[in-house]
Amino acid sequence: MGFFSFFTKSKKESLDKGLSKTKESVFGKISKAIAGKSKIDEDVLDNLEQILVEADVGVETTLKIIERIEARVARDKYLGTTELNNMLRDEISNLMQENAGEERESFDIHTSSNPYVIMVVGVNGVGKTTTIGKLAYQFKQAGKKVILGASDTFRAAAVDQLKIWSERVGVDIVSQGMGADPASVAFDTLKSAVAKQADVVIIDTAGRLHNKVGLMNELSKIRNVMKKVLPEAPNEVLLVLDASTGQNAIEQAKQFTAATDVNALALTKLDGTAKGGVVIGISDQFKVPVRYIGLGEQMEDLQIFNTKAFVDSLFE
Repeated sequence: MGFFSFFTKSKKESLDKGLSKTKESVFGKISKAIAGKSKIDEDVLDNLEQILVEADVGVETTLKIIERIEARVARDKYLGTTELNNMLRDEISNLMQENAGEERESFDIHTSSNPYVIMVVGVNGVGKTTTIGKLAYQFKQAGKKVILGASDTFRAAAVDQLKIWSERVGVDIVSQGMGADPASVAFDTLKSAVAKQADVVIIDTAGRLHNKVGLMNELSKIRNVMKKVLPEAPNEVLLVLDASTGQNAIEQAKQFTAATDVNALALTKLDGTAKGGVVIGISDQFKVPVRYIGLGEQMEDLQIFNTKAFVDSLFE
C-alpha cells in the first residue's frame, strides 16, 4: 500500500485543519521576518531562530535546524529569501525522518506477537484515557479484537472513565477497582487476552505517583509481571503528551523516558494549539518515533502519524 492510498483525502483535510493554528503562527511570522529582504542574512536567521523557539520546537532542535540552514547558505553562496521555506521544509523533514523508524500505514497491525501489548503512560490531564479509547476504536475498526486493562488504580475516576470508553467502543475491559495492585490488573488482563485470543491489549497506568522513584518502580513492576504471561510484552510503551502544553510536554517526556523504556509517542490536542512545533522538538530530542496524533474530539480523530504528511501539511 502506497503513501497516497494510505493517506486519504479526509485524513489530509483533518491534518491540515489540525495544524492550521501552528501554520498561521509560524509562517505568518516568517513572512514578516523576510519582508523587504532579498537574501538570507544574519538578521533573517536570528528572526527565524526566535520564531522556531516561540513555536515550541525547542532551543536544542532550533539551533540544529539553523546550523543546517547556515551550512547550506555558506555552501551555495547566495540563496534568496524566497528559498527559505523550502530549505526549512527540507531540514525539518530530514531531522524527523532520522527518528521516524518504520512508520505504520494503518491500525491493521500484523506482528509475530499475539496479542500485541501497548502499555500507556503519561500524566493526568493530557488525554491519556481518551487516547486509549480512540486507539481501541481504531483497532476495532481495523478488525482487531481489543481488551483494555485498567491499571490506573490510584484514581477511581480513571477506572470509571476507561469502563465508559470500553462500553462506548464495544470492547472488553479487565478491572479490579480503585486501590488494587496495578501489576495484578495487568497480569489478569494479559491472561484474559491470551485465553480469548485477543489481537491487541491496551494497559492504562497511573498518571501521577508521588515521585520519580515511585513511578519507575511501579512501571517496572507492571512490565515484569506482564512478561510472566508474554515474554515480549509490552511491545509498545506509549507516552501520551498534550501538544498544547509546549515545553511542559518536553519536560514530561524527559521524566517518563528516564523512568521507563518509552518507544512510541502520542501527541494529543494538536488541533487546538499554535504549538505544533513541539512535535518536531520531541521527535528530535528523544529519538522516539511519534506514532499517533490527536486532531479532535471524535473517535475518528486519532491518526497514525506520518512524517511526510505532517511536514507537507505544515508547509503547504
